[in-house]
Formats: sequence, structure tokens, C-alpha cells
Amino acid sequence: MSDDRRHALVIGAGLAGAAACSALARRGWRITLVDAAAGPALGASGLPVGMLSPHVTRSPTPLSRLSALGVADTLDELQRLLPQGAGWQACEVDNLGHDPGRWPAALVRPAALVQAWLDEARSRSSLDCRWNAPVAQLRAVPTNDPSSPVIWQAWDAQGSLVAQAPVVIVAAALGSLDLLVGAQTGLAHHDLPLRPVKGQMSLAALEGPALADRPRRNEGVFVPRYEDPGLAPRWPTTIWAMGSTYERGLCDTRVTAEAHERNACSLQAIQPEAAQRLRTALGNDRLDGWAQVRCASLDRLPLVGAAPDTQALGKLMTAGRPPRPRVQLADVPRWPGLHLLSAMGSRGLTLAHWCAEQLAAQLSGETTSADADLLQSLDPARFALKAARRQGTARVPPTAG
Repeated sequence: MSDDRRHALVIGAGLAGAAACSALARRGWRITLVDAAAGPALGASGLPVGMLSPHVTRSPTPLSRLSALGVADTLDELQRLLPQGAGWQACEVDNLGHDPGRWPAALVRPAALVQAWLDEARSRSSLDCRWNAPVAQLRAVPTNDPSSPVIWQAWDAQGSLVAQAPVVIVAAALGSLDLLVGAQTGLAHHDLPLRPVKGQMSLAALEGPALADRPRRNEGVFVPRYEDPGLAPRWPTTIWAMGSTYERGLCDTRVTAEAHERNACSLQAIQPEAAQRLRTALGNDRLDGWAQVRCASLDRLPLVGAAPDTQALGKLMTAGRPPRPRVQLADVPRWPGLHLLSAMGSRGLTLAHWCAEQLAAQLSGETTSADADLLQSLDPARFALKAARRQGTARVPPTAG
């Protein structure tokens, strides 16, 4: 790939976008990062404290396999980039419900990891960060260069060009839908079935002893104590926390008393004394809250890779005479230079960097050691292909006899 083509526009400066910048910078790419906010990690990646721990199942699933790989990968990144006590700390977590037992884990302030990735990208490559730059539309502009047939342009709502590059990575969580669905790409909502999931955390300054020796999880995570100077000035430097809620379909970021009470109900089954502390703090107006909207796909797996060209896919599905060969994911036509890194759900800490590494390897023409079936389970074209197959089946007339 030519040096001119090794320029990527990354939209979104949360965990996914920052991880993409780091992975590309290590490969010598030039990067333009744009975000609607005034700085990085001001959306769902701004969680005061998150839990890095495996997703354990009786038999392997794509999510449990991804989780095992992602936890190890993110832990390596934490140890490589951040000292303990300044953005993260190793711990264990007691699972009381699903996958019961005690598991190695880490408590992480995601914004610290986001900033570390961006700092590394800036030191290794050309990183141009553009804040307060909301993107309203992506446009594909054809070129005369066969090696780079399209330049992707990001435009704001006022009709001004924000940035452009031959490669774009849309890492804008739920905002990815507005950029990708429509006449420009031909993609429909069923091709990218992304769903909002609101999460609210309840937290307060820790006054007195912690109410448990280690974090506990059962329909939410109770963090009895987390100390981090980077929490200030927005939060106390030492906190306890419970959360977060998992409210499908909600897109607002209001902190509500109702969601605090849901956290209290979940905490009642984990540590009744802590649940009473939460309700007392709420009644005395001494309870803080954090709420944001996460993005999950229909099958709860991320979308990682090149966006499908559904119009070209439709032509491929109807080409020739029956019986037609069954189109596989590898056969799906793609938009040149248009890629997704989205739908991490509530597992951005676990999955963002491992997924970003796979995408950066694809863009750089590298081979990867990841299992092919696991990568296929993340392919953004999986939903469009299923829809095209259903439509193709509906068009086939029944045979006589």
C-alpha cells in the first residue's frame, strides 16, 4: 500500500477509536481523529471505573472466546502503558450468579487508557486530533487512482468539510448508524442492526472502611473501593461504586433516581449493607451518578472490518441462472476504504484493543493468528448477507411436484 493511501480518518475518540489510532500508528499510518466532543473519552468511555474480567461460559462461545483474548490483550496494554494506581489496579472479582467463582480481574478508569493510546499514537506517527468536530455525513468521492478509488470525506451539518482520507474507520458507537445508513452507501438499518443500551452507575466518596474485600458481581458489579488520583476533579479520588444498569432502547444520558434504585436492588443480592449505604446516600443527596449510552449489535458481538456494498451484493445474489452458488462472507462486495469498529456493548475495555489490532492488520495486509471463524463472527457484512439470503429465498418460486 502506498504511503499516500496509508492515511486513515478515525471517527470517534472513545476506547475503540483510540485503540485504532494506537494500532495504526504502530504500523506507520498517518491518522486524523475527529470527535464531536471537546476531548477524548467523553462518551461511554468516560466511565469512572470499569471491570476488566473474562466472560465465562460452560462451553466456548464467540463472546467467551473473544473475552479471553481481549482480557489478556488489554491487561498487556495496561501493564505496558500505565502504572498501577494511575488508571488501573489488579484485583479479583467474586462472581455470585452467572459463572460463579473467583476470577482474576482489573479495575480500570477507561479514559486513562484512551489517553495513553492517543499519546502513544502521537509519539509514533502523525496524529491530528480535531475536537468539537461533529460529523453529519460521509461522502465517497471517486478518484482516478486505481490503488485508491475513493476518498472519504466527512462533512458537518453546516456543509463544511471536516476531514478526508482514503480510509475511514467509523468508531462512533451508536452514532455510526447516522453516518453509514442511507443513500450514500445503500446500507439499511437491518444491515447494521445496532441498538442503544443505557447504563447508569451509582457512586460516592468512600468514607470509612470498604464493605467487601474485593469486587463482587451479580446483575451488576459492586466495587467496594477504587482509588485513583485521575478521578479528580470530577469525582472523589477514592470511591465505591455499583453498576451499571442495562436499559435497552434508551438513548438519554440523564441520571435518574429510578436507575439508582435499580442498582440498589441489584446490590441487595450482593451486599445488603452496601445497598443500605446507597439508599442512605441517595436520600441525603450524597450519591453521585454517571450515565451514558452504549452500542450493542443484534447478536451482541462487535462489528469489525470492511462495510458491505449491499447494492453490489444484491446483483451478485441474482447473477446467472439457478442453481446459484451460495455466497459466503468472503464473497460479499465491500465499499473500498470504509470500515467499522463498533458495537462493543458493555465490553469496550475487554474488546476494543484486540478488535482494533485485527482491523489494523487487515488494513495493512498482514496475516493474523486469530481463528478465521472468530473473525467471521465479527464481520460487519454478516447481517447484510443474511438479509440478502432471505430475500433471495423469497424470490425463488416453488418447484412443481
